[in-house]
Amino acid sequence: MSNFYLNRRALLGLALTSALPVGSVWAAGQPLPVVASFSILQDLTRQVGGDRVSVSALVGPDGDAHVFEPTPQQARQLQQAKVLVANGLDFEGWLPRLKKAAGFQGQEIVASQGIAVRSLPKGQGHDHGHDHGAGKEGHDHDHDHDHGHGHHHGPNDPHAWQDVKNAIVYVRNIAKGLAKADPANAAQYDKQATQYIARLTALDASLRQRFAALPAERRSVVSTHDAFGYFAQAYGLRFVPVRGLSTESEPSARDLAALVKQVREERIGAIFVENISDPRLLEQLARETGAAIGGRLYSDALSPDGGPASTYVDMVETNAATLLKALQAR
Repeated sequence: MSNFYLNRRALLGLALTSALPVGSVWAAGQPLPVVASFSILQDLTRQVGGDRVSVSALVGPDGDAHVFEPTPQQARQLQQAKVLVANGLDFEGWLPRLKKAAGFQGQEIVASQGIAVRSLPKGQGHDHGHDHGAGKEGHDHDHDHDHGHGHHHGPNDPHAWQDVKNAIVYVRNIAKGLAKADPANAAQYDKQATQYIARLTALDASLRQRFAALPAERRSVVSTHDAFGYFAQAYGLRFVPVRGLSTESEPSARDLAALVKQVREERIGAIFVENISDPRLLEQLARETGAAIGGRLYSDALSPDGGPASTYVDMVETNAATLLKALQAR
């Protein structure tokens, strides 16, 4: 069945949910019902809100927001929320449709508001592969896409949380938004945000120190998709993505051949798979170039509880340790 019909069916199911009662019964003293768009924002919100919030995620651990299709269950989930925490920067291309279907009338916090946005080279827009209709701008690159349901999102990289300093901005925005929705607990949100920001500030300084010790020739790696641009920019690395900004972007045979040549010529020794992506393409690249698979990186989603990256801090620490181990061993 084509994506067109699948998406039509999903839209019909979502539309039916609008007949349900909108909103939830919430009173002061109860945890504030919050929905985050994906697992990383869920954790940041928990860190700020503590036991005064009840936070769920639309896209859960190990989930890929690039290929996410909302269901009536997610619409009901959003209907019950007083607050929605979203990334913004066109990361959740499916979210406006979901909010409309759910009749969401609560407060929305755009976590990325106020960050210094990383701009992309011309023609490298963010393609989530969803049914938004064709964009006005075309895809200027050589990747093979399903243009029947793709959409060009513009020149900005939405993966801003990969720079810990940006995560601090996220936390401030979340604290401000929670305080607005729940003024009675505003002082507590501010206190917990301040404590967490101190932890993030120390983490950022540690990362800068550890990566600064790498020789210049050991700073290039290959990743699945272009999710680590902010990390690379902040900590002095160079990521060569096999795919573009979306996990649905498939490289053409010409792209792949050029990448094999680049990895060999530049002697890029480490290739990293991601928790949200099929590793087979990276494994093929490793076989053809002789480069080693350096490990798994967590890009757009946390690991499940009990995993190595079940919180944002754990995710960043795990990624850093994985990268440093591979790059130092070269």
